[in-house]
Amino acid sequence: MTGVTKAAASLAAAPAALALPVVGAVSFVHLLNDLIQAVLPAIYPMLKQQYLLSFAQIGLITLIFQITASLLQPAVGFYTDKHPKPGLLPLGMVFTLLGLAMLSMVNSFSMLLLASAMIGLGSSTFHPEASRVARMASGGRYGLAQAVFQVGGNAGSALGPLLAALIIIPRGQGSIGWFCLFAIVGIIVLQRVSRWVIASHASAHKRSSVVADNGLSPRQTKQALLVLALLVFSKYVYMTCLSNFYTFYLIEKFAVSVADSQLFLFLFLAAVAVGTVIGGPVGDRIGRKPVIWVSILGAAPLTLLLPYSNLFGVAVLTVLIGLVMSSAFSAIIVFAQELVPGNIGMISGIFYGMMFGFSGIAAAVLGILADATSITYIFKLCAWLPLLGMLAVWLPDMRRSQ
Repeated sequence: MTGVTKAAASLAAAPAALALPVVGAVSFVHLLNDLIQAVLPAIYPMLKQQYLLSFAQIGLITLIFQITASLLQPAVGFYTDKHPKPGLLPLGMVFTLLGLAMLSMVNSFSMLLLASAMIGLGSSTFHPEASRVARMASGGRYGLAQAVFQVGGNAGSALGPLLAALIIIPRGQGSIGWFCLFAIVGIIVLQRVSRWVIASHASAHKRSSVVADNGLSPRQTKQALLVLALLVFSKYVYMTCLSNFYTFYLIEKFAVSVADSQLFLFLFLAAVAVGTVIGGPVGDRIGRKPVIWVSILGAAPLTLLLPYSNLFGVAVLTVLIGLVMSSAFSAIIVFAQELVPGNIGMISGIFYGMMFGFSGIAAAVLGILADATSITYIFKLCAWLPLLGMLAVWLPDMRRSQ
């Protein structure tokens, strides 16, 4: 293990104090990053009409974005655990900036795919390193730091559709260029965060530490990681159904306008942000496992009821679903980090990668299925997924390490 690696492990295992400005900075850029990402699905109705796209093509756009946003994340995390590269943080936002600029100017479906891939590449570079920095700055309050980091992304995902409805939908594709300003601000902030990380590594190099054992056998660790992966699958396939097809569901079933559908989507995504804030600190206090158990399985009655509700009921249920289900992800990430101590970037990259990967594949499959059946049918089908939350019973008790 190199000196820099020991420094990174020391920071991950026993950070000296909560560096709230750093956590806040990476959370803020997470907001900007995910706000930019959220622009893409938010303008799907406009793109569908402008380019005469099918639901399958809409799903393919999401698939390309999610694949590029997921495949590189574990590799980036694995590499930066051994050779920390703080400079990757602003570099990731540069890719996002290039993708945004392309998205505002392209005039063909193939170029839409390329622009989506560039935005995804920016995310795959940003997430694992930023998540590792959040843990480094946590002062041992891992759930809180991860929740603050994650809520930035959720807030951005909520604001993206709202800003798209206010700025892009009335003015057209060219107005996407205004969102490049958010990417530029993100680059500037991440350059400052990178300097903090370099200084922290230099300080930590003077200390030595041993990465803590998780107290489990290799078989138990693998089983727990598999359960967490299945829970991520159930959570993000359902969340993909809502975030990508909710507007179409409202338009088709209740004949709401495109602009009004974006406001309903904003309410759901805002609830997701609030739920994320709640889940992290609660996990620090009572343990990750109870939070994971309740947040996924507890959403099942709500998801099963949603396809049979009126417009008001759908609005209320989606807000409740967002609150309940979103509390799980920060707990899942921290749980996974504690299962594989010393490899924070890699495990964060794997789980963020799975999040994007499952979401992308689900978007493509659900788009094809919606073309073959109906939007209502895929909502009824996906409603059963939260029942996989029962798998949380096989997670080990990690309270000793929490």
